[in-house]
Amino acid sequence: MEKHTIIPTSLVVRVVLFLALCQLSLAEKRTYIVHMAKSEMPAVFQDHTHWYDSSLKSVSDSAEMLYTYNNVIHGFSTRLTPEEAQAMETRPGILSVLPELRYELHTTRTPSFLGLDQNAAMFPESDSVSEVIVGVLDTGVWPESPSFDDTGFGPVPSSWKGECEIGTNFTKSNCNRKLVGARYFARGYEATLGPIDESKESRSPRDDDGHGTHTSSTAAGSVVSGASLFGYAAGTARGMAPRSRVAVYKVCWIGGCFSSDILAAMDKAIDDNANVLSLSLGGGMSDYYRDSVAIGAFAAMEKGILVSCSAGNAGPSAYSLSNVAPWITTVGAGTLDRDFPAYVSLGNGKNFSGVSLYRGDSLPGKLLPFVYAGNVSNVTNGNLCMTGTLIPEKVKGKIVLCDRGVNPRVQKGSVVKAAGGIGMVLTNTAANGEELVADAHLLPATAVGQSTGEAIKQYLFSDSNPTATVLFEGTKVGIEPSPVVAAFSSRGPNSITAEILKPDLIAPGVNILAGWSGAVGPTGLAEDDRRVAFNIISGTSMSCPHVSGLAALLKAAHPDWSPAAIRSALMTTAYTAYKNGKLIQDVSTGKPSTPFDHGAGHVDPVSALNPGLVYDLGVEDYLNFLCALNYTSAQIKSLARRDFSCDTRKTYSVNDLNYPSFAVPLQAQMGSTGGSGSGTGSTVVKHTRTLTNVGPPGTYKVSTSSSSDSVKISVDPATLTFSQTNEKKSYTVTFTAPSMPSNTNEFARIEWSDGKHVVGSPVAISWT
Repeated sequence: MEKHTIIPTSLVVRVVLFLALCQLSLAEKRTYIVHMAKSEMPAVFQDHTHWYDSSLKSVSDSAEMLYTYNNVIHGFSTRLTPEEAQAMETRPGILSVLPELRYELHTTRTPSFLGLDQNAAMFPESDSVSEVIVGVLDTGVWPESPSFDDTGFGPVPSSWKGECEIGTNFTKSNCNRKLVGARYFARGYEATLGPIDESKESRSPRDDDGHGTHTSSTAAGSVVSGASLFGYAAGTARGMAPRSRVAVYKVCWIGGCFSSDILAAMDKAIDDNANVLSLSLGGGMSDYYRDSVAIGAFAAMEKGILVSCSAGNAGPSAYSLSNVAPWITTVGAGTLDRDFPAYVSLGNGKNFSGVSLYRGDSLPGKLLPFVYAGNVSNVTNGNLCMTGTLIPEKVKGKIVLCDRGVNPRVQKGSVVKAAGGIGMVLTNTAANGEELVADAHLLPATAVGQSTGEAIKQYLFSDSNPTATVLFEGTKVGIEPSPVVAAFSSRGPNSITAEILKPDLIAPGVNILAGWSGAVGPTGLAEDDRRVAFNIISGTSMSCPHVSGLAALLKAAHPDWSPAAIRSALMTTAYTAYKNGKLIQDVSTGKPSTPFDHGAGHVDPVSALNPGLVYDLGVEDYLNFLCALNYTSAQIKSLARRDFSCDTRKTYSVNDLNYPSFAVPLQAQMGSTGGSGSGTGSTVVKHTRTLTNVGPPGTYKVSTSSSSDSVKISVDPATLTFSQTNEKKSYTVTFTAPSMPSNTNEFARIEWSDGKHVVGSPVAISWT
């Protein structure tokens, strides 16, 4: 659980209780999402909702519909026993009856780091940007945040059909010309877990958690001068698209985010005419026709809405991604060039660097007694500093070294403080390596990497009278190398469709300053009574809204671009190397990252504005992709809400989906030496792509580079000449690969250039 670093603490603390409640209700009823074939409605019904109701009454006298859906699916959600759900599946016109899933949140400096400050003139004037509306599905919004100030904004765009929903501590006047809409969705949540406890959270769009305010202000927060967290990261805070409007859809509560509510919010956002949807949440991996976010995103894509989702915080393990449908833009996390150093000074004269956002009374100006939590505890896992595990008599007045893992990092400091400890050093274990995430601790504390932690422990265990202190250095910028791929950022390969490379790209997701709720402190702990307007937190939850906001900028500059064209522009202009030519690092290994870690690379919004060429995709392309996956007509219908039969005379290939990246999964041959001369033969794989010219006329030439010579990559034709805008030209890539041993990966890059534009695509070749 600890690895999902930014799931709100309030959610973590209560989730066990709620899951126990869920288990109790499973034996009785649970929520199902019922997909109906709208075209099969009997003539006797005048309205599809009457048909839905009749179908439901045929299997249950007492069941009621929670939501009816019009855009994302044709159908409804309801509470049924497993037997009733089975009976429902046999009814005419029913495509599928899917059990509800619970999803979790994937929880100043950024604009200048991305080059937006110096290049503001390149982006369109405020009028077109302010027509774009970014919808954020999260924990709601704190409307009083200065990030939602509407000073200087014109009237709400006439295309907007949304509204401000009233509820606990929330009125229509909480919306304005910046925050143009706010809704909440709780029927699915309440059907499973019972009524919302309004003493703990607002039954309204109000954000009592902070996560939703942080993500929405990251995407499109207004410009706020003098922003900081306790003086850290001081400067001007602004979202990626500060002139765009924000609409908030609260779907996440203390007990999680339920798929019936998420679908209802996506359904409403389509009705409302949102232009971009941002979802910093994820659930289990399942086929696209069973994945509620993928289903909702397909309908949004059809309406020209780009859907950006977080990749997940389950890295650095392979196959740890969520939200991998090719019509979703999947975002991993990298670091900024900013840090918050806090040093551990030991009694032996050695100093070690860590990070912290602590702001409060300093430690006494002398070395203090220093102990290891595992030696001052009454339990076997006392090293983790979990609640109630430290012995006050052995901790009082001392600095305590705690190991990272299981419970939230900030809670460990709270446990040390409660036991009378005066400070904390938090050390990573092998699970987190050298990655450092700063926290606004409740006592003087710093976090250090694994190797530093080992060196500190060596001193602690060998000195008869160990002492230490912690020194806080504030904010430092210009940290190199940056960005590096965050260790927590989820990695490929794609476990649903190996031929689609995910994540698509990475964006800033570590130590991000953005708006915060006035209902909780910066740590989210109940005992944290501090209140802040801005907070610094980390996760792919933070990287996702960066891309959502950048997509809004591109949408304003190019209103006619499809979601696929916008994603292509962001991907093909992303960078994979630093200015010195070295490849972007992976902090979990200290080695160069790969396309399975960073996708197409780190987002570069200024280059994305003028990409030269794009890989475009439409609904038909995605339907052909589903045919290539051998989906049945019923499965396609439950995802795409239409009758579509794959042409039996046609050969469909996943390799022909016009994606801006290439993934080539191959079967390994056992016993192979891995060389092309091993006598085991080669595998030949072809991919076809089509490029659309969105720049001036020009001739583009291809170049390929590879991490190895064992795979031959040929591109035909090697030159593409475009004489006009929106002209399309196709090419074929042939990969000729030897039969390598299993669990081998090789990486390459294909680039088209006219001398001004570089249109880059990552290549990941894997033998399994």
